[in-house]
Amino acid sequence: MLQSRMGRAVSLGLLLTLLLPATALAQDAPTVEAVKGELDTTWIMVATCLVFFMQAGFALLEIGFSRGKNAGMGIAKIVVNFSIASLIWWAVGYGFAFGGDGTLLGDSGFFLGNGTELAGEAVDGHGIGFFAFQLMFLGVSLAIVWGSTLERIKFGAYVIYAVVFGALIYPLIAHMAWGGGILSRVGSGVQDFAGSSVVHLTGATGALAAVLLLGPRKGKYGPDGRPRAIPGHSMPLFGLGVLILWLGWFGFNGGSTFGTTDGTFGEVIAVTNMGAIGGVLGAALLIWLKTRKLDVGMVGNGAIAGLVAITAPAGFVELWAAPIIGFIGGLVVVAGVIAIDRKLDDPVGALSAHGLAGIWGTLACGLFTSDRLAAVGRPGLFYGGGLEQLGVQALAVVVTFLTVFILSLIAFAFIRATIGLRVSPEEEDAGLDISEHGMYGYPEQFIPAPELIGVGSTRPGASARAGAAVANPSEVPA
Repeated sequence: MLQSRMGRAVSLGLLLTLLLPATALAQDAPTVEAVKGELDTTWIMVATCLVFFMQAGFALLEIGFSRGKNAGMGIAKIVVNFSIASLIWWAVGYGFAFGGDGTLLGDSGFFLGNGTELAGEAVDGHGIGFFAFQLMFLGVSLAIVWGSTLERIKFGAYVIYAVVFGALIYPLIAHMAWGGGILSRVGSGVQDFAGSSVVHLTGATGALAAVLLLGPRKGKYGPDGRPRAIPGHSMPLFGLGVLILWLGWFGFNGGSTFGTTDGTFGEVIAVTNMGAIGGVLGAALLIWLKTRKLDVGMVGNGAIAGLVAITAPAGFVELWAAPIIGFIGGLVVVAGVIAIDRKLDDPVGALSAHGLAGIWGTLACGLFTSDRLAAVGRPGLFYGGGLEQLGVQALAVVVTFLTVFILSLIAFAFIRATIGLRVSPEEEDAGLDISEHGMYGYPEQFIPAPELIGVGSTRPGASARAGAAVANPSEVPA
């Protein structure tokens, strides 16, 4: 009897020993909501990396469209501008954009860190991840500004404008549309899923202000005022840049779902790709009809325009609408490049690919937004929503353009009046690689082979033995 009781006690003890760890594990197991939060943050961080990679795309695109004597400066421009923008975004830009629901700007979250108060809540690791994701959008918008200024702008202008853009111009637009500001309160709210207006139109409008004050490159327009082609030195680099941007856009739009719930991010990525292919086909068709040639630059910019156009509607439209929106974007960029080139020197076509296509993409929401996906605003005209949402979208375009244009004109006018905006004619002839950075992107192309060994940094006018192939501008390839 005693042995039987002892056996039962031992068995019960063993059972409890086995159950206790399981009970403890059950208590420590993460909840479904916690796992969902981790997955969402993981996806946002992956998207952040993809959007950051777009900086490489912009660098290659702009380098490809530059002449050989200006090929190297694109690297310094991208790296320095992104670094300045990052610092300013951390200090004040993010707080102005997302630090509260003020009419124009936020009022918290400055000099962000773990535990910093942002819009009434303490920031944690997930919040800092969102800060990093939004920084990449600022970086893209700022990169758009500079493509139109290639081959003639002083490097110092980049630095000053990057501070103004990161601290005020971009945060102001982002807050008005995305941070609870005035554009989110008009009607049922503006629809701009990932930034056709907030990111792309903003960057292109800043570029327009710069180009108006900067003027065209030497030799761009003949005595009769007609534009002359100044070909870029490497279409393969340009094409690689386009493909990198295309890849980055999957994070740009897909990451703007801010999570993985219901697989919505997969649908957004598919919509994004369909917009891009529509842009390629639209641009290819129009340039072929006009010239009977498939211009490489136009076809590549068609992809960019299709991506820009689908950025605002990416989370609001059905898959069938995406190639139509992109196709029209492709038509817009070709017609825009040809028209703008008659008066304004835009070497990469950013005013059309990001500006005009950005306007079209923003307006397209008012036409194509489906009732199933209208989480913000109202369904578009084609889904029975009437003209209300189209009116809201048009207002957002006007407000964005005027705000950015006026502030950018002031900033560039200040730069021109202080340090100067444009390099000298001699420096422009020599190329910005050597005049602004003291080295060539392609030294073998410009320095005689016997002088390559031991050549140091020089500026235009240096002696021939110091590598002054730059001393005679006529020797520098156009």
